[in-house]
Amino acid sequence: MFGKMVSDMMVKPHQSPLFDDPANYGMDYENVSFQTEDGVTLRGWMIDGGSDRVVIQTHFGVQCNRAGYDPKGKGLIKMWKRPIAFLRQARHFQQNGYSVLMYDMRNHGESDLGTCPWISWGPEEAKDVIAATRFVSDHPRYQQAEIGLLGICMGSVSTTYAFGMGKQGLGRFENIKATVAVQPLHYREFVKAFGMPGFLNRAGGKTSLERLGFDLNERTFMSDVHHITLPTMVIQNRNDPWTDPALVQRYYDQLGGEKELLWLDLAKSRAAAYDYLGTNPEVLTRFFDHHLGTGAHG
Repeated sequence: MFGKMVSDMMVKPHQSPLFDDPANYGMDYENVSFQTEDGVTLRGWMIDGGSDRVVIQTHFGVQCNRAGYDPKGKGLIKMWKRPIAFLRQARHFQQNGYSVLMYDMRNHGESDLGTCPWISWGPEEAKDVIAATRFVSDHPRYQQAEIGLLGICMGSVSTTYAFGMGKQGLGRFENIKATVAVQPLHYREFVKAFGMPGFLNRAGGKTSLERLGFDLNERTFMSDVHHITLPTMVIQNRNDPWTDPALVQRYYDQLGGEKELLWLDLAKSRAAAYDYLGTNPEVLTRFFDHHLGTGAHG
């Protein structure tokens, strides 16, 4: 019983219904869908802000979707008391000449179940980052665009796994020019910082192992970090109680290219940094402006 309860909390799909829409922000967009190489249909928004620069935003996992985080329906213990609307930074991107692809990873939001019908904390979702990049690269309007990847928590982990796949993964796309990794998180560090008793972690881990086919505590993206040789900015709230800052520092240290580490002093909540993206989006555009083409937008 305990094993299923804990595993459901960590890997159960579709825990967060879509709660927002670009129309609420007056943005031009289209609803899009595309398939991954293993045949999973993903759904999202293509927000048009110009044809020469595109940001692909990959959200965090489990209780999130492309729109962000909504505390409604999340039980008594909530990550953040207010909705965290990722469309705030999308609007800023659009106003500054970027188009934005926001999509739901498999098992999240409005996208389909994956070939593995459980959230894997990155290895399976890496296929979605690849598919999103291929969708933009093949899109008639954006074929000549330079791409920036914005990965948030599990989004950054999935992106890291995808870079680790080399030419079978993100290494095939020469149009990716820069990445932003927001609070990369390892499951083991999360459970430890969360304070979950060992017997619950073991029970949940056993059930998740049966569901996923690997141990979440042991599978790691850290061995793939050095494959990221593009300019990368890492963003982390130093007061985040759900992770070990040393892990983030190791992630940054192992990056293989030009890099920048932005430590934030925010509230003692992991979600504070997610909310920060929408209230301080110029941090993102300033970084991408430096590394993506700055020609005429249109």
